[in-house]
Amino acid sequence: MSQYVKVGNLQVDSGFYEFINGEVLPGSQVEQGHFWDGLEALVSELTPKNKALLARRDDLQNRIHAWYKENKETFSFVEYKSFLTEIGYLEAEVDDFEITTENVDDSISLQAGPQLVVPVNNGRYAINAANARWGSLYDALYGTDAISEEDGATREGNYNPVRGDKVIQYGREFLDSVVPLKEQSHTNVVQYAVVEHNLLVTLSNGVSTTLADETKFVGFQGEPGDPTSILLKNNGLHFEIQIDRQHPIGKTDDAGVKDILMEAAITTIMDCEDSVTAVDAEDKVIVYRNWLGLMKGDLSSTFEKGGKTVSRTLNPDRTYSSPDGEEFVLPGRSLMFVRNVGHLMSNSVILDGDGQEIQEGILDTVITSLIAKHSLLGNGPYQNSPKGSVYIVKPKMHGSEEVAFANELFDRVEDLLGLVRNTLKIGVMDEERRTSLNLKACIRQVKERVVFINTGFLDRTGDEIHTSMELGPMIRKNDMKSTNWLQGYEKSNVFVGLATGFQGKAQIGKGMWAMPDLMAEMIKQKIGHLNAGANTAWVPSPTAATLHALHYHQVDVQQVQNQLIQQSSDLTDAILEVPVAVNSDWSQEEIQQELDNNAQGILGYVVRWVEHGVGCSKVPDINNVGLMEDRATLRISSQHVANWLHHGICSKEQVLETLQRMAKVVDEQNANDPEYRPMGQNYDESVAFQAACDLVFEGYNQPNGYTEPILHRRRIEAKSKGRVQK
Repeated sequence: MSQYVKVGNLQVDSGFYEFINGEVLPGSQVEQGHFWDGLEALVSELTPKNKALLARRDDLQNRIHAWYKENKETFSFVEYKSFLTEIGYLEAEVDDFEITTENVDDSISLQAGPQLVVPVNNGRYAINAANARWGSLYDALYGTDAISEEDGATREGNYNPVRGDKVIQYGREFLDSVVPLKEQSHTNVVQYAVVEHNLLVTLSNGVSTTLADETKFVGFQGEPGDPTSILLKNNGLHFEIQIDRQHPIGKTDDAGVKDILMEAAITTIMDCEDSVTAVDAEDKVIVYRNWLGLMKGDLSSTFEKGGKTVSRTLNPDRTYSSPDGEEFVLPGRSLMFVRNVGHLMSNSVILDGDGQEIQEGILDTVITSLIAKHSLLGNGPYQNSPKGSVYIVKPKMHGSEEVAFANELFDRVEDLLGLVRNTLKIGVMDEERRTSLNLKACIRQVKERVVFINTGFLDRTGDEIHTSMELGPMIRKNDMKSTNWLQGYEKSNVFVGLATGFQGKAQIGKGMWAMPDLMAEMIKQKIGHLNAGANTAWVPSPTAATLHALHYHQVDVQQVQNQLIQQSSDLTDAILEVPVAVNSDWSQEEIQQELDNNAQGILGYVVRWVEHGVGCSKVPDINNVGLMEDRATLRISSQHVANWLHHGICSKEQVLETLQRMAKVVDEQNANDPEYRPMGQNYDESVAFQAACDLVFEGYNQPNGYTEPILHRRRIEAKSKGRVQK
């Protein structure tokens, strides 16, 4: 149980109070009394507005439920659209404008590249993500299925030279495609050198040549005549040819090349939201302390690997000589965003004057901004933002009123912390239906601080299902990806971003590649995000970031965006097309297959969330394919089953039987974890199993179909009963 300290009219968890006063406020130039007084005033004034917005969500949803009940038998799209406009769900068109955000770092405004998302409560993962700015192409190719294992190129055991040769060949083909030589191939190079400010390349036949485009050579390390690395730049993204003739790989290479080092995760989202399990003060302190270590640059992690103790810290910047011999520096770490929670949840960290939990979204903005101020002040070896900005991703907002509230919150936090207006930049996640339909109006509310919009299939589909729950049974989950509403949503996000001046100023992002073991397939498919006009897209690991970086060398996103600007159109009607099944006469086998798939996914994720405290992990699906899952996965699956249950496609008894049977499948998938507590031994006693049941059987009544209220409640229950894995 929390022990609270009385601070003005607030009650603050004592451990949290000590953490803020002892670790966060010192060096922030924010005086302790001023901070707590200001926080109390901010909470008092903004909480009613926050709660009114949540009540507005409920009111709109209830009206939509009622309209569907009355009109679904004689559904008229024209009348539906008119109704949504009448109730304010569809907002009035806003005049054309362009965003005016200033002091945006080049990693966001000018460089197109991968974006890594990582749970910040795991210090080791957070450090790895920050360091994923640069990644070994050879390691990424050798260690994944990006390179075929055919013809003896297996990955098992010690170094396999057959596989190594395939990796090296892949690397040379990459160089030939991105930085080709004049009428020659990098395969035939025996030496790279810098001569008279240019890159001189010597071939095996003794002939010397240069790059076809000499402007792509931008720097080197080592001596000009004997460099240790050659720095090249293409489409705004860097990579190094690393040379070491004593290295095990380099000494077998004619040119002494040991690796190709890719500039990879240009930006990283340090996540406090969907990928973490933070339900109380103890959890929130872990989240905030790791963010503090990242902002001060002193976060470290020590762990056992291969029988050895390994320590990880943040990488330093990288220093090069320009072709003319001038020294310059490139960032050694990814530019970090922090994703706060949305407007919905409260947390027991602090109680207000009425003894009620304060809104967690308000708390997150205040504390993550206060912590980020240490980086702005230079209280450590590294500065996250050379331009002096703090980047906060704000998820799960519904419509422009909620974005306007976030803007007001950011204003108030800047005033509290003594920050210049618009120091706090905002990333608006386009993952709710009201935001998709009113995205231009949403952006307008934050036009002076917005740096990011993105699409998210899972959350967006969960909201799609919940919003139109009463219209009828939804199509099967996998069929959602080919629907008109989804295609319209994905395109509209890019069109609106370009129309409001994002190009060269901010990120237009796309969603996650969820299969970290299937890198060959990612290389085939994820280039589609660039061809759709996105200048960043999410990846689940540093390795994936390195491989996804290849796409940004193949596609000039700026050119794609220039073409798309000419094609922009209003896709409101497509987005409003509800994915309700025209014919719901699926066979019993098809229905059971859908239930099995959803139930297994729900249980596999929930058991880790509730009992292990893991909010994001690689969870095996029903076919034992590892999927990176977070709460968004849970939202779509639970809402889909709740929808079918509501419309009688399946019965409660059938769903319960499915959950029980799939619990045993999940138990078997986790059989090698000695601390795992099987659900199938006693369903009634398993907090995780009961949480999964709640998500489905109470799914209709969950606010906007969110999973957080149930997960938090059940996680707190599991912790109180000691049924958690430490």
